[in-house]
Amino acid sequence: MINKKTKSIFFLLLLFFSFIEVNAQCKLTNTAFASGEDIEYDLYLNMGILNARAGKGSLSVTEANYRGENAYKIVMMLNTSGLAGNIYTVNDTLTSFVDKDLRPLLFTKEAFEGKDYSVDRQSYTYNGDQLKIRTFRLRNGKEQFDEVITTDQCTYDYLSVMPYIRNLDYSDMKPGDRHHIRFISGKKSVNMYVNYQGISTVKANNGKKYEVINLSLTILDDAFTDQKDALKASLTNDENRIPIIIDTTLKVGTIRAVLRNVKGTRNP
Repeated sequence: MINKKTKSIFFLLLLFFSFIEVNAQCKLTNTAFASGEDIEYDLYLNMGILNARAGKGSLSVTEANYRGENAYKIVMMLNTSGLAGNIYTVNDTLTSFVDKDLRPLLFTKEAFEGKDYSVDRQSYTYNGDQLKIRTFRLRNGKEQFDEVITTDQCTYDYLSVMPYIRNLDYSDMKPGDRHHIRFISGKKSVNMYVNYQGISTVKANNGKKYEVINLSLTILDDAFTDQKDALKASLTNDENRIPIIIDTTLKVGTIRAVLRNVKGTRNP
């Protein structure tokens, strides 16, 4: 018969190895992209009755030094123009620094959307198994919040989640399968699921057809309510996992980015 002391030791060992596994998952090997990758997009704004071409976007990756650490700097820009841009302005610049293990270091977002101007900033500090995140927002010149979140779980922002999903293994997944991560939504750390939705073929605006992996990212708050798909992405079903289509949720609708041109890919 197993005594109480033996049970306690077994339980502690189980917790220890489970904890090691969870934290090890925060580090991913990047095989999908390299410094110099540059993707250009055409934008389409969907606001119910309005569904029109709306401007240009881009997603770029460069080598960077972040506080003495070798990192990737990822920049995504969304800029509306023309009639759709006059109806609803979107001029957003998202910047994310991630380390070579694809863990987020710093995220900033400067957003002109409609009549609002906002600045978001999230800085990530790692200390052993602990992660401290300072999250800050300024909207129309007024501070909305300035909070510090401490966690021992892998946590991502709107942009650092992109290199994460580009390097996941989808080979054994079936539609309906999903990966769980933590995500910073405003001043809260919430649950996010990367939902696998299968393989399809899409045509990009460079005239080429691509076989793609379709994903949606669902955000749940801590009470498992307020569910929403914050982002959808179609990635090439190859080693580069290039985002061909990205759908991003806005306050009044969605903006779709469709690839127009790509250069500097990691794999031939």
